[in-house]
Amino acid sequence: MTTSTEHRHSIRKNSLHLLDYLVIDKNGLQTTYSMGRTLDVSENGLKIETTEPISKGDTLLITVGLEEDLVDLRGEVVHTEILDERHITGIEFRDISAEGKRIFKKYAEAFRSMQTNNA
Repeated sequence: MTTSTEHRHSIRKNSLHLLDYLVIDKNGLQTTYSMGRTLDVSENGLKIETTEPISKGDTLLITVGLEEDLVDLRGEVVHTEILDERHITGIEFRDISAEGKRIFKKYAEAFRSMQTNNA
């Protein structure tokens, strides 16, 4: 889990929703690499929207960008649903470094702030 050095003091609000992910199925095979959109954030996981279905029990390797910081997250799919032809996936984090937690906490706070301001 690598991160780069932080250089900025403000957060790009329009980039908070985008992430990329790699699906590793239950057999350990890499299957799909794509982009998704963050719908909800907590310190323990994410809810994302994708164009492709992702199965419960699969592992996702997710890269989230915050400024020049990148944090690589590993999570397990704990629920999925289809809503208006969109695939909604709930991911619970596994194996996140201390530095990753610090950066992701900042990401989660910025995401919640943006959601509150848009409400």
